Amino acid sequence: MRITNKIMRNNSLYNINQNKLLEDKLTNQMTNQSKIARPSDDPVVAIRALRLRSNVTTITQYYDKNAKDADSWLSVTADALKTVDEVLKNLYEKAGEGANKDLTADDLEIIMTQMKSLTGEFYASGNVDYAGRYVFSGFRTDTPITFTAADIAEMKKHPLSYEIKENIGFANISTIDYVDSDVLSTTIGGVGDGGIDTTTNTSYEQGITNTTLYRIRLSYDGVDGAPKDAAGNPTGAIPLKFTDANGNDLSIGKDANGNPTGGIKEFANAEEAYKAIAKGEADPTDPNGWNGIAYIPSTGELVFSKEYYQNNYKEGDKFQVTYDKSTWEEGDINPAHYFECIETKDVGDGTMTDTKKTAYNVNSIDQDIYYDVGFNQQIQVNTLATEVFSHDVKRDMDDFQHCLTQLRDIETQISDIKKKMAEFPEDSDDYKNWSKKLEGAEKAQSYIRENIHAKFENQITKYQEYMDDNNIAITNNATRGSRLELISTRLMNQKATFKDLQTDNEGIDVTQVAVELSSSELTYQAALMATGKIMQTNLMNYI
Repeated sequence: MRITNKIMRNNSLYNINQNKLLEDKLTNQMTNQSKIARPSDDPVVAIRALRLRSNVTTITQYYDKNAKDADSWLSVTADALKTVDEVLKNLYEKAGEGANKDLTADDLEIIMTQMKSLTGEFYASGNVDYAGRYVFSGFRTDTPITFTAADIAEMKKHPLSYEIKENIGFANISTIDYVDSDVLSTTIGGVGDGGIDTTTNTSYEQGITNTTLYRIRLSYDGVDGAPKDAAGNPTGAIPLKFTDANGNDLSIGKDANGNPTGGIKEFANAEEAYKAIAKGEADPTDPNGWNGIAYIPSTGELVFSKEYYQNNYKEGDKFQVTYDKSTWEEGDINPAHYFECIETKDVGDGTMTDTKKTAYNVNSIDQDIYYDVGFNQQIQVNTLATEVFSHDVKRDMDDFQHCLTQLRDIETQISDIKKKMAEFPEDSDDYKNWSKKLEGAEKAQSYIRENIHAKFENQITKYQEYMDDNNIAITNNATRGSRLELISTRLMNQKATFKDLQTDNEGIDVTQVAVELSSSELTYQAALMATGKIMQTNLMNYI
């Protein structure tokens, strides 16, 4: 085969160009620190690179963002639960102090003031937020668990009311003691009989009674009662529905034959209701009367006698009370986080003529929030308010206030009686009569003081139960944190592993590429020199 100069020149240019391409490839690898610049350079490496990059990006999202965000949420929750634990411990200690029978009403007032402040802090701890999201509010992370000052200000412009459905079990039926000291406001007998009713042979002291009442305490006080006219007379039905688990109306009483009788009776205040129940004023056989259940909107209670309790309720019973509440104060728990309820908001001029209704928790759905922290792995980050922040903590303080008011009233009566006694000689009939009244007042004081002592002792147990609930929440939150820590460690290792694989797949050995690049440059220079010498000689030189 005859090789011409043109063939040699073309071959030389081709080979030189191949050297240039190799040198360009090595230069790009050196510059980009990558084996390939385009998929066609090495399809296998390119496919593996896409997969590894996707894995690295996903793990980076899990490790650097999701896991750290979840850890921050859990940390904020842990701090809030720790605060709650400290508050409950302080309340526990205060309840122990209040159980001292030697304390006066003024002493108890001081303890009560401290307990109210701690109770406020208890609920305030539930309003902590993380990056603008309230951590205990379930899916409604933009809503605190209690109404704030801003919420109350808004309600003044646009009133807000709720129809609340509260589920109550037999175990939720509690007791409260009522001391009837009405006899002290009357005059028994006459001068010289020593304060004895000669008709019934009853003294002031014998007229003092302590009755244990049973009740269903709603989660709120200050709930709505029947509408009334200007004189305070009812103009409509009580906005209350009391049913059993099957939906049967329990607000209607029954006589011995099972025939419907009177319904629930509303009372303006607890004192009137307690007195009526204690004196047995209810008549279940009177169709126009009431069946023995006293409804007290101001305190949020359904009260009945021990006899009524024993005849109508049994272990395992479940009830539902539906009621309305339209007056709210700062610190009240938002029912939307706890109950199936319907919110009615005035969106007009404040007259409730233009309203908007919103239903909450109709399906009682679970509001746990999960973060994706790995391939097919999720972790719950939130603790629900219902797990820790019970309405009972605040409602218990209402009971304390009732007991304290009773004690202060009887102490005032005792002081007034002693002042009255000082007006008469000790051997006078008037002095003896007031002395008998003093004995009755001191008996009432003894009952009330014993009730307060029992209330504080019982409260010690209740605060322990609240602490137990909080400790469970702390444990669950810490368990999630420990699990997240393990997941984060694994993600960190996975991220490092995939980055190494990515480097091995795409990366270059700098030393080796540098040697190859140097060799390529030398080869290129040699090729140029050889081609130059060859191209200087042609066929004419031999002719």
